[in-house]
Amino acid sequence: MVSTGAVPNLAFRRLRGPRSAGEFAAAVRRSAREIGEQVACDARYIGRVESGEIRCPNYAYERVFLHMFPGATLADLGFSSRETVRGRGARTTAEIPDTPLPPTLQSDSDEESDVLRRVFMTSGTTAMAAATLGFGLGATAAAAAVPAQRPTQRRVGEAEVTAVEKAVRQIRLLDDRHGGDGLYRRAAQPLRAAYALLDEGTTTRGSTSDRLHAGAGELAISVGWLAHDSGRFEDARSHYAEALATARLAGDAALEAHAFCNASFLARDAGRPRESVRAAEAGQRAATPLGSPRLLALLALREAGGRAGLGDRSGCERALGRAHEAFGRGTRDADPEWMTFFREAELEMLEAQCWSALGDWPRAARHARRATQLQDPHFTRNLALYRAELTTDLAHAGAAAEAAAAGHQVLDLLDRVQSSRIRAMLAGAVGVLRAQRGSPEVAGLLERCAEMGV
Repeated sequence: MVSTGAVPNLAFRRLRGPRSAGEFAAAVRRSAREIGEQVACDARYIGRVESGEIRCPNYAYERVFLHMFPGATLADLGFSSRETVRGRGARTTAEIPDTPLPPTLQSDSDEESDVLRRVFMTSGTTAMAAATLGFGLGATAAAAAVPAQRPTQRRVGEAEVTAVEKAVRQIRLLDDRHGGDGLYRRAAQPLRAAYALLDEGTTTRGSTSDRLHAGAGELAISVGWLAHDSGRFEDARSHYAEALATARLAGDAALEAHAFCNASFLARDAGRPRESVRAAEAGQRAATPLGSPRLLALLALREAGGRAGLGDRSGCERALGRAHEAFGRGTRDADPEWMTFFREAELEMLEAQCWSALGDWPRAARHARRATQLQDPHFTRNLALYRAELTTDLAHAGAAAEAAAAGHQVLDLLDRVQSSRIRAMLAGAVGVLRAQRGSPEVAGLLERCAEMGV
């Protein structure tokens, strides 16, 4: 686990300069190739260094960093000495993910190509990995996942696979209730453990192997979503690419469709609408043979969102039409488990976002209002999200008093929901409403937002 006393590495952050974490990671990989090293550097690794989680790099990274910055020492780069970090007994599981990838998994392209990062390899047995999957399950379930008396276990079986699947469900449940901000760091640990099981489970075959690959991929998507919801877009993109690579390696079309679905959503939110459309289209191709109209409906909505971001109203309307047609065909046994959130309320919400992207604010507000009316209160995070969308649409449509009332409803939920995305949406709506601060309803919302730091 990461120490709560981690000190940010400001020296290393200054060396990155204006480059994004992903761009800097690509420069690290290029430098590694120049000296014959192999490192699996991506935006997540750079973030861990800058946050102080990695206090000293392993030897491979040390050689690369000193090559990149001639004449510098580790201290100049903001690192602690190896003796203070990794003396006897100091090598903990928090440091193990520094391990570089095998050469066969390296790629010369961008950070999304560094997939299937093999963590816990140097000392991670399947026993340790499965125990780590106790995230949110309680100590008893974690212990049951793998017996403590078998520390050298290599075979992965039903108990370990079930632990991965339970971790996925638990993360989704907590996210539905609380949002991603407080969960992301915790959820990264079971993800590493799941991929450690893939690394060491060489004797796993048949349906158990298929389930393990699917579970690890779904876990990568879930952790990616937590990163997405908490504003860590580069981390999310890396996690989704990891899931996509797992799907391709396992020949799992359902996992591939899910990865493309989330990648499309992320691209839309990150301001890359053309990429959003392409990912949604790829997801639809993967999903077509699966027999789930609801999955095709969601992917069509992802495409509609991307086309709206491009200003393509007619293309957006065509995609929305396909989404409604597929949704109207009802549920099927083939519908993926992760789609429990996709009900009529979500369809209305996603359509509202399309119209808001196209600047049709009254129409967007009608759909957002419908979404809030239909939403199951069990999905607390989504209820806050839909109300934030409604606040935004009403503010732009000129319905200041109603927008302020919706804004208060969002604030009522923020003590239970930790989502940077929702707070950013509400802050944007409040910015629009400031022009009408003379309204007593708006003035009251502005005052409360200031008190809550929104």
